[in-house]
Amino acid sequence: MSQGVDSHVFWVLGHKTANVRDLFKFGCKLGQGQIGSTYLCIENSTGIEYACKSIQKRKLISKEDVEDVRREVQIMHHLLGHKYIVSIKGAYEDSLYVHIVMELCAGGTLYDHIIRRGRCSERKAAELTRIIVGVIETCHSLGVMHRDLKPENFMLVYKDDDFSQGD
Repeated sequence: MSQGVDSHVFWVLGHKTANVRDLFKFGCKLGQGQIGSTYLCIENSTGIEYACKSIQKRKLISKEDVEDVRREVQIMHHLLGHKYIVSIKGAYEDSLYVHIVMELCAGGTLYDHIIRRGRCSERKAAELTRIIVGVIETCHSLGVMHRDLKPENFMLVYKDDDFSQGD
């Protein structure tokens, strides 16, 4: 990209980053949101699969929208390392998108899992509740409040995830 083109680009992340497509190969679309899409991506150097949330910058209408994306990246870095919170690999930006590369959660949403499995035992429900409350407690202890707690916003790493915490 030439210097002249760069001078006209607004950087949501506050600075120019590496080109995500130099580091990752993009695959199929995993999901669609209001301001972007999530894709399977594979790290070129390792072959490890990740998810990449690509946010369309043109849909970031207000200053608050831009701040929300910045805050999302900051929060993901802040919570990095918790067993039950998706790990961020990196954040990248080009002239059209902000790309957030993160751990792949191939198991789908908790909501889909509940619908697919139907009933669960009281023991499993208690175990799941303990995990969710523990994640919320961790977030709160680090000054982060999740404002949209619902089964659709909890992702499972594996399709056959039974919510067990065993290491």
